[in-house]
Amino acid sequence: MSAPFQDALQNRLLKMMPAKSFARIRPHLEPVDLPLKTVIVPPGVETSHVHFIENGLGSIIASSGDNEHIEVGHIGWEGMSGAHLVLGSLQSPNRTFMQVAGAGLRMEASVFLEAMEEDVPIRRLLLRYVHTYEIQLAQSALANGRYSVRERLARWLLMSHDRIAGDDLPLTHDYLSLMLGVRRPGVTDEIHILEGTGLIKATRGHILMLNRAKMEEVAGGCYGLAEREYERLIDGTG
Repeated sequence: MSAPFQDALQNRLLKMMPAKSFARIRPHLEPVDLPLKTVIVPPGVETSHVHFIENGLGSIIASSGDNEHIEVGHIGWEGMSGAHLVLGSLQSPNRTFMQVAGAGLRMEASVFLEAMEEDVPIRRLLLRYVHTYEIQLAQSALANGRYSVRERLARWLLMSHDRIAGDDLPLTHDYLSLMLGVRRPGVTDEIHILEGTGLIKATRGHILMLNRAKMEEVAGGCYGLAEREYERLIDGTG
């Protein structure tokens, strides 16, 4: 099955490519289903494909030598897996898997690297994307060091909402615990507080966003800067 035409895509990176650049890579884009828990970047081995996510949510997990894990990033329809390839590394110690099932377009890493090498607009766009991802990482470090669990939870829920269609977020308490690097009971307590103030409704395995504006108020300064940088460089003309 061939890839959809550009105007039918959801992935914002592919949609923002110049038409000539997209036409170059379209024959190499393979539509794929991405079921829950699918590993799209295995750690410590050469990455075989990049994935441009059309729907669903990928989770990037950092692990330590003594088996500690925390989520360090999200990938949805705004981005792609395998950002390390853009920077010249063929593998990453981080694992990326589908936290929310979806679908996407995958491309062999070797073909991707060749296209990026030969097509300046593709290379420029992807380098800008990697920059926005680095800003997201920096903001996560700031949030972890200077903001409360409730503020950080609000930030991650907003980031998930940005990347999933609709207001129903299929996120478990275990996943939210991994996102925040705190024990599950602490996450559950904070979810109950947000629910009690009418911002969300929590059911088994789902969080329904009821009041995004108020959620942004709870997140405060730890949400928004990375998102504005993405809009400036990817969606805008910066």
